Amino acid sequence: MKGRYSSLLFGLCLAFSQSLSAASVVFLNPGRTGEPFWASYAQFMEAAARDLGMGLEVRYAERDMNLMLEQAREVLQGENRPDYLLFVNEQYAGPEILRLARGSGVKLFTVNSNLTPDQQMLTGATRERYPDWIGSMVANDEEAGYLMARTLLDLQEQRTPGQPFDVLAFSGVKQTPAAQLREQGLMRALAEAPNARLRQLVYSEWNRDRAYTQALQLFQRYPEAKVVWSANDEMAFGAMRAAIELGHEPGKDVLFSALNNSTEVLHTYLDGKINALVSGHFTIGGWAMVLLHDYDAGLDFARHGGKDREVRLFMSLDRDKATRLLRRFERQGFDLDFRKFSLVGKKAAGDYRFSLEPLID
Repeated sequence: MKGRYSSLLFGLCLAFSQSLSAASVVFLNPGRTGEPFWASYAQFMEAAARDLGMGLEVRYAERDMNLMLEQAREVLQGENRPDYLLFVNEQYAGPEILRLARGSGVKLFTVNSNLTPDQQMLTGATRERYPDWIGSMVANDEEAGYLMARTLLDLQEQRTPGQPFDVLAFSGVKQTPAAQLREQGLMRALAEAPNARLRQLVYSEWNRDRAYTQALQLFQRYPEAKVVWSANDEMAFGAMRAAIELGHEPGKDVLFSALNNSTEVLHTYLDGKINALVSGHFTIGGWAMVLLHDYDAGLDFARHGGKDREVRLFMSLDRDKATRLLRRFERQGFDLDFRKFSLVGKKAAGDYRFSLEPLID
């Protein structure tokens, strides 16, 4: 009996000591509380934190850059500072966040939208003028924009071989690198499709209602539009609503693309109303947690794939992949065991291998 109590006491002490030494992370989430994409993004991070024994706090900026900077100031200059801060270069806020971090002792890591080359002319790259800015991870946004556009343009070309057709495009926040890169992918696909005519590209700021209002005008201005490219799912839904009100049938007489992973967009794709769907970047934060876990354990991810990485997380979904991903979200859990993706304690460890594949196997 005494031995059993001793073992129990030892286990409790070990768990307590581990909790004291667990790396603490704050994520400045630029989205709104409950916004489907950013909510799923945080859920994936939380699953990683649980598996890896890390502390995680998520702060939502509610799409307000001033609020995000105030949150950064509180985290970086307050009394209870975390070990790590994850942030997005939303609306080019990155340099100011780096300035606020100077001398804080907090390690910084950028996700989703890194500082632009022009910004880094002033700030330097990671581990240069700001040595505590230790790395970054972004998805293949340009390729995502291209994949959506290429699928739509090919489908329309098959329907009307050799005939010109009109395209409308809905992008996100103009000052966000991810939106700019997805636009570049669209333009690359358009350059390969001589029959496609881009009539207008508007900035809907990732917002469904704004895209709806804009689309009402655009469909009336360009009544022959057959292809609608959207840089995320919310804007696609807004444009679809306008199309339906004006007598169009999404997926049939007007083709739509979308990007993201909400159950709504997955169902809509499987229903045939969305013709091209790309997903994957909601996993970036969770994979970043793996890198920070290993860095905190003394294994520098810079030696295993680089301190700054663009990961091919975006993937075009077909019906089978969309169905598998939908099942994951409907179960409301990510049972991946993130420890399998860590390189700590693994002999002859190579580079990290992050992708959407584990969620659709």
